[in-house]
Amino acid sequence: MKDLLLITPPFTQLNTPYPGTAYLKGFLNTKSIDAFQMDLGIEVILELFTKSTFKEIFELAFENNRIQTENCQRIYALKEHYLQSLDDIILFLQGKNQTFARQICTNGFLPQASRFEQLDDMDWAFGSMGNQDKAKHLATLYIEDLSDFIVECIDPDFGFSRYAERLGQSANSFDELYENLQDDSTFIDQITLEILDAQIKETQPKLICFSVPFPGNLYSAFRCAQFIKSNYPEIKIAMGGGFPNTELRSVNDVRVFEFFDFITLDDGELPIELLYNVVLKNETSFKRTFLLENGSIVYKNNSTAPDYKQQDVGTPDYSDLLLDRYISVIEIANPMHSLWSDGRWNKLTMAHGCYWGKCTFCDISLDYIKIYEPVAASLLVDRMETLIEQTEETGFHFVDEAAPPSLMKALALEIIKRNLSVTWWTNIRFEKNFTQDLCVLLKASGCIAVSGGLEVASDRLLALIDKGVTVEQVAQVTRNFTEANIMVHSYLMYGYPTQTVQETVDSLEMVRQLFEVGILQSGFWHQFALTAHSPVGLHPEEYGISPNYKNITFANNDVDFTDSTGIDHAQFSFGLKKSLFNFMHGIGFEIPLQDWFEFDIPETDIDPDFIYNCLAQEPVFNIKPTAKIAWLGTFPLVHEFSKTKKGHKNDFMEITFHDTLETFQITTEKEKGNWLLDTLEQITPQNKPQSFKQLKVSFETHFEDFELFWYSKPIHVLRDHGLLVL
Repeated sequence: MKDLLLITPPFTQLNTPYPGTAYLKGFLNTKSIDAFQMDLGIEVILELFTKSTFKEIFELAFENNRIQTENCQRIYALKEHYLQSLDDIILFLQGKNQTFARQICTNGFLPQASRFEQLDDMDWAFGSMGNQDKAKHLATLYIEDLSDFIVECIDPDFGFSRYAERLGQSANSFDELYENLQDDSTFIDQITLEILDAQIKETQPKLICFSVPFPGNLYSAFRCAQFIKSNYPEIKIAMGGGFPNTELRSVNDVRVFEFFDFITLDDGELPIELLYNVVLKNETSFKRTFLLENGSIVYKNNSTAPDYKQQDVGTPDYSDLLLDRYISVIEIANPMHSLWSDGRWNKLTMAHGCYWGKCTFCDISLDYIKIYEPVAASLLVDRMETLIEQTEETGFHFVDEAAPPSLMKALALEIIKRNLSVTWWTNIRFEKNFTQDLCVLLKASGCIAVSGGLEVASDRLLALIDKGVTVEQVAQVTRNFTEANIMVHSYLMYGYPTQTVQETVDSLEMVRQLFEVGILQSGFWHQFALTAHSPVGLHPEEYGISPNYKNITFANNDVDFTDSTGIDHAQFSFGLKKSLFNFMHGIGFEIPLQDWFEFDIPETDIDPDFIYNCLAQEPVFNIKPTAKIAWLGTFPLVHEFSKTKKGHKNDFMEITFHDTLETFQITTEKEKGNWLLDTLEQITPQNKPQSFKQLKVSFETHFEDFELFWYSKPIHVLRDHGLLVL
């Protein structure tokens, strides 16, 4: 028996659990509140994609005369081939039975339907990948074919990372969702509810909490709550997570509370603790909670207790989740997308909220962005070590809105100090603090990729967005990451209010150049969406748009609007995405921008060498006295020798270093060499990096003119091999 059951409803990711329930369970552990968690989505997928279930699916599709398209007819005709290999394919995608890769790669082994039509086009994009990745890609296409069969013949709302998403998107009214919930359960629903029922019987919770991050989780959350109300009326049900936090802040349709007893907003730790006290101890304090009272919806925030500090919320706890049964897939040849879909990542947060908190398209008025609170690097690495021990996984995805450079630096130094071997990636702003040396440090600590918002590659629009960066700055920062062998993904936006056709074309040209010079490896275009809680949504008149507000009784975040420019930005979607796909694979740079579109566009106003010229600027050598100096290199072998010149004997030191790539040497005067060797040992992360001023004072207690020594050839060589200014 457990007091609480924490559930992520179908569907989020195949390869790793969404972290909401793990964060809550970690917090509840600190309060000795007994909770069990489940990712209902992966459990449904694992039950759905089995030989026995798909045999039933094929029979249902045939009996109901649903097999209409040529693609589904082909899949049905090959059903025995699918059934024979399905269980083994899932095991392979779970990281088991890896020798099966050779069989999968055998021509003609897997049945192929429409998803494989892209294979010839993509084979070159993947290059000479190894058997494992190639097999993983083929296996992914295979299960996507089966997914298409489900969508066409069984349930049009099915998707691997969402379910009935259309019912949760821009759902200003609860009517359509409510009507769907009055219909009979779908085939997917039946599997979901059977698994849920078994878990409730085993766990016997008093309170069930659904974490609903996205619109694609909403329908299933309501369907599950409906089932619980009908079959376990004594159990109380709560909903929290990203969707209610952004969409349900003004919910006023009482029918919602036929399904849920409570809806909590923003950080869930204190609200859930108080709900536990309400349900199990008959207390009456609430934090940011909607409930039904005397037939009316009321919002209760009567607890005087403050929200917990990030240092006190505990370490995420992934126990109970089926960590060894998640499915890694390779859908397309976008290197960044593979990080989201291939491999399992422990999720952590460096800082609550966003340290910048100014972007005008972002929900900066809401607490999850507005309240910025970083976590100390030592505590972060403590949590990393705890999760490594618990999950036996050393990969980490820091899910920050934008990770602060100063905290990333401290985190990297702490990781290196503890000699941890980890792999990690996160989201950033392309700001000037990401110097070449900082990027080298991040790479040394295990950082393999960053993603950040370039948004609209136009300085006018970046200023209007209040992004705090320029295109030139983005180019220099992405160069720094790329040269440190850290992959860079950029979020790109089109259709921002007042954006002209010329600016869209110029933005594409900027992106083309960024890829052509090799400082951007991945990107994704999305059309601007207006949200009610962003500065644009709160003050639309300042951005030349007219929101089309409707009678809102349910979800209130995404807002339709009319742009004063009257431009149909959607028409650019295909051309932007097609060109980007080519750029990501190193081709198409010479193609005129016009050729990506089926309608006339103006010529770009951007100089063809704009990005190249941004990178050609001379670096600034001024070093702040407070800058930290760190040595990441190895310790050397030393050979002392003397030279006699004009009768005067001088003692020298030849110092030989071996790093992972090469062996290199420097030569210096013996006394300065001894000072240098002592200093290098003192400024490792295991000891403590010193400031530039401290090094200068130390040097000049023995010698003269530190700057002359610092800018000498030996130090220049060390600067190229791990002597960092941070």
